[in-house]
Amino acid sequence: MVSRRRRDYTPFYLIGAMLALWTLMHMLIGGSFYGHSFYNTYTRQAMAWRQGLLHLPEDVPYLELAVYEGEYYVSFPPLPSLVLLPFTFLFGMDTPDNLLVKLYAMGACLFLYRAFVRAGYRPQMAAAFSFLIPFSSSLLPLTLNGAVWYHAQVLGFFLSVAAVCLLTEDRPTLALLCFALSVACRPFDALYALPLFFVYWSVNQRAGVSLKDTVRPLLPGIGLGLFVAAALGIYNYIRFGNVLEFGHNYLPEFSTQGGIQFSIAHVGNHLKTFLWGLPLYQAEDGLKIRTFGYSMLLACPILLLMLIWAVWDGVKRCLTREKAVLLFTFLLHAFFLLWHRTFGGYQLGSRYAVDLIPYACFYLLLSPEKKKPAWPELLFLGLSLVFTIWGVTQVHI
Repeated sequence: MVSRRRRDYTPFYLIGAMLALWTLMHMLIGGSFYGHSFYNTYTRQAMAWRQGLLHLPEDVPYLELAVYEGEYYVSFPPLPSLVLLPFTFLFGMDTPDNLLVKLYAMGACLFLYRAFVRAGYRPQMAAAFSFLIPFSSSLLPLTLNGAVWYHAQVLGFFLSVAAVCLLTEDRPTLALLCFALSVACRPFDALYALPLFFVYWSVNQRAGVSLKDTVRPLLPGIGLGLFVAAALGIYNYIRFGNVLEFGHNYLPEFSTQGGIQFSIAHVGNHLKTFLWGLPLYQAEDGLKIRTFGYSMLLACPILLLMLIWAVWDGVKRCLTREKAVLLFTFLLHAFFLLWHRTFGGYQLGSRYAVDLIPYACFYLLLSPEKKKPAWPELLFLGLSLVFTIWGVTQVHI
């Protein structure tokens, strides 16, 4: 008699853990688990589209709006508004922003879980990494409020993770589509193209697959990616006369108030905070947590672990070319984020560094030796989660 294959219930436990964490966080800080956000730029854009407008009908002073030729424009890429558009027909202005960012994060965790299991991780270890990697980091507060900045970043995170995981499953068409859509949330995510294409080519080259047979499966995904890029370029051109302009250059802080959006001087200033900065400082009434960011390596601890693993791989002379390209792109991506003026503004930890977490996930998926229990790493991530939970109670919008 053939026994039935044992069903894996671990994903349900993983979902339960996420729901429990979010319930706890809303009990601690308040706010709606599923309701709309006060900072609802994308919903406003979707409603404007329904009126046939590419700009907003009026100024909203507390939102980051670009001012161009006397009109007020959303200064961010448009994908989140496309996602919200159908919800506006059901909820009007009260779209479920807070729920959607949770669903994006949940989707990313489930993608990671499946990828880790396919890579040979035991289900318990796969679930532990899938849960702790995102939620021990600055992603956690972003999943509690669907504000305009958070909405785009969590959606971009989900799509980047999906691209990485789908590529490791040898599904390049969907991987490249998710990658292209992530750029429609976070433009610097375009840098993920380098490791995605290189790893795909390198793995096939090691397996003896010809270049022609390597490129052929990529063509549909490349075509879809070019379509997304063309649509974004046309959208930008119609609004601002420039295919690369999403509107940030027309924010008052950069267009009329003298601010510089990108400058090498910002890198030096940001390094003091987002590389060396400690999360706590001594105030007159005791230790306080910093409310405008601290080291990305502490705020997103999986990045620190990735660098430690990379150094160890280098010492053991087992740093593969795939990992080397991944690390190079990670550092380049980090530099470009540091090049921006704010790096996230008011925040817990290092909000922009959330964009870098998929590199660490990719590194793990390229590291078969990590399949064995790694209790020191899990303990470090677990303690970081506890600190992040406390930090959110101190710093949140």
